[in-house]
Amino acid sequence: MSHDSPALSRRQLLQAAGLAALPLASLPTLAAEPEKLRIGYQKSSTLTIFLKSRNTLEQALAAQNVQVSWHEFSSGLPLLEALNVGAIDLSADVADAVPPFALAAGAKLTYYAIETPSPTAQAIVVKKDSPLTSVAQLKGQKVAFAKGAGAHFLLLEALSQAGLTFKDIEPAYLSPADGRAAFENGSVAAWVVWDPFLAAVQRQSGAKVLVDGTRLSSYRRFYLAATPFAQRRPDVLAAVYRELQRAGDWIKQNPKPAAEWQGPLIGLDAATVEAANLRRSYKVQPVDAESLAEQQRIADAFTQAQVLPRKVSIAESPVWRPAA
Repeated sequence: MSHDSPALSRRQLLQAAGLAALPLASLPTLAAEPEKLRIGYQKSSTLTIFLKSRNTLEQALAAQNVQVSWHEFSSGLPLLEALNVGAIDLSADVADAVPPFALAAGAKLTYYAIETPSPTAQAIVVKKDSPLTSVAQLKGQKVAFAKGAGAHFLLLEALSQAGLTFKDIEPAYLSPADGRAAFENGSVAAWVVWDPFLAAVQRQSGAKVLVDGTRLSSYRRFYLAATPFAQRRPDVLAAVYRELQRAGDWIKQNPKPAAEWQGPLIGLDAATVEAANLRRSYKVQPVDAESLAEQQRIADAFTQAQVLPRKVSIAESPVWRPAA
């Protein structure tokens, strides 16, 4: 004969817990833990900073039980590295040259939006009293730029057009802050940089533009997601995409209020921010064939210059697009 106790009924269990007198509907239920959405951004990520400052995404995603956390990075490549290792889920905009570097390192990334071209929002600059007047004169000179940034691709294209190769210059891989310091103290001959840092050094130091991205680099800004997150939460991507579009529309329609809002957040005066914003399109659109074709051209240019460790096939990366 078994000595096991008979199974307790649900009512006996409730009685033991002192809950039998309560109607079942009134028993407490545990709310599902909210899912975290970790977003990485840079100082130049205007639209994402706008959403962050207004709690826009928190409100838009509350109904989907998603909580947002924000993580600032110095430049685009560390941002995408964090995306690849699972430290964040979404990246704000990065320059068009950044994804090929991350993909060459094996990152599993999904493209989910672009900002349309802003070719004049990045440039090669020299000091106002510099004797240099052309890109060809950069031969043998030390040039500062952020490795893997749009500035890196712009430099490659400008050198090629001037009949030079990457080996003709001495590269100084520096973040925007360190690049500005090296530029100011004269330890580099030129600096390749993007807005708002470009507008700041032009207005504050009188830096001269040797060449901008016109006819060299379209300078689209790309938004990316960790592929596992994009596959699991396309609904979250759709919500973020909608809010980015709205933010871009507001900034272009309200240049002065936008600059007055943004200036204190990034430590620049409103006039400098407005000058920078005039050069950025801030038009958020789905990732299209033309933008991906340019991604491939960028990747091929880096491979040819031997700054990418291996050939990259952009077509192998997934693309999220909003429903029609």
